[in-house]
Amino acid sequence: NKGQGSPPAESASDKMHGVGKFDLATGVQQKKTVTAPSLTSIFANSLIDAATEDRAVVGITAAMPGGTGMDIFGRRFPKRTFDVGIAEQHAVTMAAGMACEGLKPFVSIYSTFMQRAYDQVIHDVAIQNLPVRLIMDRAGLVGNDGPTHHGCYDLTYMGTIPNLTIMAPSDEIELRNMMKTCADFDDGPTVLRYPRGNGYGAEKLQELFGYKLENGEIPAKGSPLEIGKGRIVRRPGGFAINGDANTRGKSKEDRVAILSFGTRLHDSLIAANEVEAADPTLGVTVADARFMKPLDVDLVRELADEHSVLITIEEGSIGGFGDHVLHFLSLDGALDDGELKFRPMVLPDTLFEAGTQQEQYEMAGLTHEHIRGTILRLTKRVKVPVLEGQD
Repeated sequence: NKGQGSPPAESASDKMHGVGKFDLATGVQQKKTVTAPSLTSIFANSLIDAATEDRAVVGITAAMPGGTGMDIFGRRFPKRTFDVGIAEQHAVTMAAGMACEGLKPFVSIYSTFMQRAYDQVIHDVAIQNLPVRLIMDRAGLVGNDGPTHHGCYDLTYMGTIPNLTIMAPSDEIELRNMMKTCADFDDGPTVLRYPRGNGYGAEKLQELFGYKLENGEIPAKGSPLEIGKGRIVRRPGGFAINGDANTRGKSKEDRVAILSFGTRLHDSLIAANEVEAADPTLGVTVADARFMKPLDVDLVRELADEHSVLITIEEGSIGGFGDHVLHFLSLDGALDDGELKFRPMVLPDTLFEAGTQQEQYEMAGLTHEHIRGTILRLTKRVKVPVLEGQD
């Protein structure tokens, strides 16, 4: 039996499968104090907003109401919440049936468990082009839950399916915007992935991400995004209004572009600031792709045309966003003359054991230090040691 001998674990069917430090008597786990809400709770409250405005909105989960935030939605709309148990395949097929009848189902399942419903996504949703909203929580490295729960593969396995619109937010504002985008989009299935973790808070969103927030407050509701369009977040010189941008990257060989998909945008912006602080000649542009399908090819062309180095970064395995960009660049002829250096930064081909998320990002080579090192190597600012052959 689950939690044998520990009353708090025995009585909680959906909690305490794996724990950190906790009180033996009460089962209360010790957690760090955070000031920003979790991405899961932002999803849940955005879904409540959508359901308040549209009676067709319903929520579906597969035995994970607490983990996905569907319990929050269920307390507000109990008759519009469906927990099908550990039956992800049924969850997706039921959502397809609901969509056929005019409902707007949001299916919230961990990325790693959506793998079980892959056949249903293709046959019951994509082929019929039904407006099912597939919400994948825990997309990326998840920390102490370990290799069974990392959401490493969804961009690869979802990216091969026609008719899907695939998006990933870089922060909590973008998550709200993408939830609104999914709610408003009825022309086919949408996929929204986001990692485990919390938002950044208003201060960091303004200082690092360059948001101009009214009264310094994060908007309570999202705004729909244009499908398939990314954005340039930072140009050479940063956000300061001065002449710095005009002194950087005058030569194309000194211009670098980072195209991020998802929450690695945070470390991409830090890396850009660090690189420019260390070298006054380098200019770094940072862009947020927002969508993998459809890919913003105009943005990719702009970055490829104006920079000598293009780096993509994502919290997913090989075969995902970076490969979609590389495939387009190849077919578009952008690599034919050899003037563009392209590097995809992805999760390596290995399994990540339990640890903190930060430890796992360091193991994966996806921190701002790794991004900075990649830029410096590709722009020949550092020498890479080469092992000489032995006689």
